[in-house]
Amino acid sequence: MEIILFGLLAVLLVFMIFNTRKRQKQMKAEQEEKATKTVPGVRVLLQGGIYGTIVSYDPDDLDHPASVEVAPGVVIEVHSQAILRIVEPKDIVVDAELADDDTVVEADAPIAETPEETRARLDRDADDK
Repeated sequence: MEIILFGLLAVLLVFMIFNTRKRQKQMKAEQEEKATKTVPGVRVLLQGGIYGTIVSYDPDDLDHPASVEVAPGVVIEVHSQAILRIVEPKDIVVDAELADDDTVVEADAPIAETPEETRARLDRDADDK
């Protein structure tokens, strides 16, 4: 009976070791991928929930702060590890209400609306709820 328990314990320990190693390799690959994708001009999400664009980033020296532009002309310095992930832009966005002739709007193109249009859109959304 004791031999079976020791065998079961040994199997569990081996499973834990292999599972931990697999997870560590996966995390290291994710970190390397993030370091290669983090280049100036890329949109990122910071750990505080702030979206911004990378201005400068040094993947070799993680103690050096990264510069992130959070608004036009507003650049903040954050710790390199505060960058949570790279924000991938959507390929194509279609707004059925605004597109009368099936116009396709690309996500990279900025959509400017007047304050009146914004108020009208918010009122429409509030009425739908």
